[in-house]
Amino acid sequence: MLQTIYRLPVVQSESGLSRSTIYLRITQGLWTKPVLLGARAVGWPSTEVAAINAARIAGKSDDEIRTLVAKLELARKAVE
Repeated sequence: MLQTIYRLPVVQSESGLSRSTIYLRITQGLWTKPVLLGARAVGWPSTEVAAINAARIAGKSDDEIRTLVAKLELARKAVE
Protein backbone atom coordinates (compact mmCIF):
# COMPACT_ATOMS: atom_id res chain seq x y z
CA MET A 1 0.00 0.00 0.00
CA LEU A 2 1.39 3.38 -1.00
CA GLN A 3 1.51 5.82 1.88
CA THR A 4 2.42 9.47 1.52
CA ILE A 5 3.99 11.56 4.24
CA TYR A 6 2.63 15.08 4.45
CA ARG A 7 4.81 17.96 5.58
CA LEU A 8 3.28 20.66 7.80
CA PRO A 9 1.97 23.00 5.06
CA VAL A 10 -0.03 20.14 3.52
CA VAL A 11 -1.32 19.03 6.94
CA GLN A 12 -2.43 22.61 7.58
CA SER A 13 -4.19 22.71 4.22
CA GLU A 14 -5.85 19.31 4.65
CA SER A 15 -7.03 19.95 8.20
CA GLY A 16 -7.73 23.68 8.06
CA LEU A 17 -5.73 24.11 11.27
CA SER A 18 -2.85 26.45 12.00
CA ARG A 19 0.62 25.24 12.97
CA SER A 20 0.12 26.22 16.61
CA THR A 21 -3.26 24.46 16.79
CA ILE A 22 -1.80 21.26 15.34
CA TYR A 23 0.97 21.22 17.93
CA LEU A 24 -1.51 22.11 20.70
CA ARG A 25 -3.67 19.16 19.66
CA ILE A 26 -0.61 16.90 19.73
CA THR A 27 -0.03 17.86 23.39
CA GLN A 28 -3.74 17.29 24.08
CA GLY A 29 -3.61 13.84 22.47
CA LEU A 30 -5.97 14.94 19.68
CA TRP A 31 -3.44 14.66 16.84
CA THR A 32 -0.69 12.13 16.11
CA LYS A 33 2.94 12.98 16.77
CA PRO A 34 5.00 13.70 13.68
CA VAL A 35 7.31 11.16 12.08
CA LEU A 36 10.98 12.14 11.97
CA LEU A 37 12.20 12.42 8.39
CA GLY A 38 15.63 13.78 9.17
CA ALA A 39 17.50 15.93 11.64
CA ARG A 40 15.22 18.92 11.07
CA ALA A 41 12.26 17.55 9.14
CA VAL A 42 9.01 15.93 10.25
CA GLY A 43 5.80 14.82 8.58
CA TRP A 44 2.58 12.93 9.14
CA PRO A 45 1.32 9.84 7.31
CA SER A 46 -1.50 10.85 4.98
CA THR A 47 -3.69 8.01 6.26
CA GLU A 48 -3.49 9.38 9.81
CA VAL A 49 -4.40 12.90 8.69
CA ALA A 50 -7.37 11.50 6.75
CA ALA A 51 -8.52 9.35 9.69
CA ILE A 52 -8.44 12.26 12.15
CA ASN A 53 -10.23 14.55 9.68
CA ALA A 54 -12.89 11.88 9.08
CA ALA A 55 -13.42 11.50 12.84
CA ARG A 56 -13.90 15.28 13.21
CA ILE A 57 -16.31 15.36 10.28
CA ALA A 58 -18.26 12.45 11.81
CA GLY A 59 -18.66 14.47 15.00
CA LYS A 60 -16.59 12.21 17.22
CA SER A 61 -15.90 13.48 20.74
CA ASP A 62 -12.45 14.48 21.92
CA ASP A 63 -12.25 11.26 23.96
CA GLU A 64 -13.07 9.17 20.88
CA ILE A 65 -10.43 11.05 18.88
CA ARG A 66 -7.85 10.48 21.64
CA THR A 67 -8.59 6.77 21.39
CA LEU A 68 -8.20 6.92 17.60
CA VAL A 69 -4.89 8.79 17.91
CA ALA A 70 -3.59 6.18 20.38
CA LYS A 71 -4.56 3.39 17.96
CA LEU A 72 -2.91 5.15 15.01
CA GLU A 73 0.33 5.65 16.91
CA LEU A 74 0.28 2.04 18.14
CA ALA A 75 -0.21 0.85 14.55
CA ARG A 76 3.01 2.64 13.58
CA LYS A 77 4.96 0.40 15.93
CA ALA A 78 3.35 -2.74 14.52
CA VAL A 79 4.70 -2.07 11.01
CA GLU A 80 7.97 -3.79 10.26
